[in-house]
Amino acid sequence: MRSWKERITHTLLFEMGGLVLVTPLASWLTGHGLSEIGVLAVGLASAAMLWNLVWNRLFDVWVPTRRRSLVQRMAQAFGFELGLLIMTLPAVAWWLGIGIVEAFWLDLGFMLFFLLYAMVFNTLFDHVMRRRLAQGECG
Repeated sequence: MRSWKERITHTLLFEMGGLVLVTPLASWLTGHGLSEIGVLAVGLASAAMLWNLVWNRLFDVWVPTRRRSLVQRMAQAFGFELGLLIMTLPAVAWWLGIGIVEAFWLDLGFMLFFLLYAMVFNTLFDHVMRRRLAQGECG
């Protein structure tokens, strides 16, 4: 089982990387200004960090191993993204002044991006942590 310290580190690194990748892309794709998208992205990242802690802690209980299969990785990433989509869809529509259907399609596009990002990030993070644990660098 991962510690809360490890989960918080995981969450912060994941969200910072996601913000750096997705904010300029979202601004370009939607035609909304970088600052407008940036504020939305920080709000969504904050919600995502809290959800990330809860979801991944639950997933750790359900699948208590660091060597997860591709199907397990997909379930972990999909469950996280689906939960976040359901929670944030109204806020995205309101903030950008768009309809719920348009917000859904926009969120769906980013959900697909983050599914891939989450699978890659989580796999690399677990690999680094396994090495650190094997070398006695973590407690």
